[in-house]
Amino acid sequence: MNNHNLNVLINEKRSLLNHFAAKFTTDPDEKEDLIQETWIRALKSIDDFVQHPKLMSWLYVIMKHTYINKYRKAKRVNEIQDSYVELESTNTIELNKGVDKFIADDIERAMSSLSAENYEIFRLFLDGHKYHEIASYFNMPEGTIKTRIHMTRKKLQRQLKVYRVN
Repeated sequence: MNNHNLNVLINEKRSLLNHFAAKFTTDPDEKEDLIQETWIRALKSIDDFVQHPKLMSWLYVIMKHTYINKYRKAKRVNEIQDSYVELESTNTIELNKGVDKFIADDIERAMSSLSAENYEIFRLFLDGHKYHEIASYFNMPEGTIKTRIHMTRKKLQRQLKVYRVN
């Protein structure tokens, strides 16, 4: 597909994508980001779908998944921040220093119990890399990466359950 045809397609479908984005958010900047992210993800396979009668359905699914992933990531970050703030607020400054050392030691011990490969996979995940990026780096299927991260998370939760904030 040449650039002119791509620009025509984008301009034709932009108002529909704007309508779709309005279902997820009312923030104009967030809507624009969602539309742009949808196009970026769609461009990888756009040649297969340009003439397809379900092009807009396909774009809607991409947009929905983009929004859900962004929402889940923000929720995860907020939960971690809330837990940290709650832990900090319940302890005195002197007690925090001692508790923080014990917590850090326990986390380090739990992480060191992982295999080297699972440790690296989980570390990349914690650093914010996407599943497909990690899968590409380790030359593994994305499903395998998701399973390993899930199993690692469960293992660490069991080992660190004493710190769980309810």
